[in-house]
Amino acid sequence: MNERQTAEWLMERDDFLILTHVRPDGDTIGCAAGLCLALRGRGKTAWVLENPEATSLFTPYLEGLTAPEGWSPDTVVSVDIAARGLFPENARCYLERVDLAIDHHPSQEFFARETCLDAGRAACGELIYDIAGLLGPVTREMAVPLYVAVSTDTGCFVYGNTTADTHRTAAALMETGIPAAELNKRHFRTKTLKRLRIESRIVEGMELFDGGETAVAAVDLAMVAQLGADERDMEDIASFVGQVEGVKNAITIRELRPGTCKLSLRTDPEVLNASRVCALLGGGGHAAASGATVEGSVEEAKRAILWAIEQVRHG
Repeated sequence: MNERQTAEWLMERDDFLILTHVRPDGDTIGCAAGLCLALRGRGKTAWVLENPEATSLFTPYLEGLTAPEGWSPDTVVSVDIAARGLFPENARCYLERVDLAIDHHPSQEFFARETCLDAGRAACGELIYDIAGLLGPVTREMAVPLYVAVSTDTGCFVYGNTTADTHRTAAALMETGIPAAELNKRHFRTKTLKRLRIESRIVEGMELFDGGETAVAAVDLAMVAQLGADERDMEDIASFVGQVEGVKNAITIRELRPGTCKLSLRTDPEVLNASRVCALLGGGGHAAASGATVEGSVEEAKRAILWAIEQVRHG
């Protein structure tokens, strides 16, 4: 469905539960909050399913919006979720009940009964903004989480996925009177001391390949424990490696638990399609930014992603 069809579909239904993805970022949280508020603005009953992995960086945007325990929805909507494997544990009971998926990932698995997909959008928040505008006026309250959604998924509008339409959406959100400078400082110009120490460790252990064009950095459980870091300190850590001059393919390996690692790959999509690489490992995402979760040690995960890169390069 397109945006107008989606808005009409939403108006025909009620009692909504909105789902976000594992290790939630600003896009999925911002979309959920913005859509929930837009539906409530049209007199609908709408809640967001609590995400146990959400950090204090994003939970303020869900204040007053999380579903009460035991509440049963009539309509289930997922936002920014591309695959079944990205459902949080407490959302898995809704896997076969998703009525509508709103997403911008080309790796979308089409698990829902209906799907609103635009892979050309830099952020799912752009889609939600358009849908919310068709439901009614986009208020300042809605605009705050939607700005967070759009800005965080574009790295404050510096990533290659940013388009002129992205800027137009951000401008329209700013015109509602949101505290854009305050939000930008919170999400892009503030780091905990623990985060800075993690970045220092990453630089110390970083490995370079392909004449410095490919960088691999690992964050293992021992490092996180030693520094006393938590999930908030790890937010968007995958973008850090790509800041090194000369690096075109930035790989971040995050040890989630013993024997399981999360791979994040950031590339120059004109040279290497990150989504194709991660698809070989059971993951997906965008051409310039993708990920996969693999079984094995950090070293095994490194070998796996380097192998997948070679397969795509020479396949």
